[in-house]
Amino acid sequence: MKTLLAPMLLLGLVGRIAAQDTSKAAAPPPAPPAASAPVNVEAVLARTVADRAPQDTGTAFSDSVGSVVLWMRVTGANGQTLHHVWFHGDDQVGDVALNVAGSPWRTWSRKTIPAEATGAWHVEIRDAAGTVLKRIDFTVGQ
Repeated sequence: MKTLLAPMLLLGLVGRIAAQDTSKAAAPPPAPPAASAPVNVEAVLARTVADRAPQDTGTAFSDSVGSVVLWMRVTGANGQTLHHVWFHGDDQVGDVALNVAGSPWRTWSRKTIPAEATGAWHVEIRDAAGTVLKRIDFTVGQ
């Protein structure tokens, strides 16, 4: 019995090795991803948004403004996350992540402005890598 078992195992192993097809070349590397459309951002600051459109736009607001809206219309960023990064002077005071689910896509963020937070402000629109796509400077109370 032992003498029959060894040759059967050997034949089974040889059969498996012989059955492997090694004549095929390795699969070619995947093609590089297609170049994506450039991201285009239109943006304005406003006091409010009505029917998905900015209202009372500007770059200078009174110290009693209460809040400011950064409204944007973006194309070429479908499926990406963009950030509205708010600054008072040189201090970052907010970072709002916004998912872009279509192209074109309209979205906005709102920043509460304390009455004592007068002076120079700016807001940057950044992609996920931190690249600044657009910057808008504005003033409060001056």
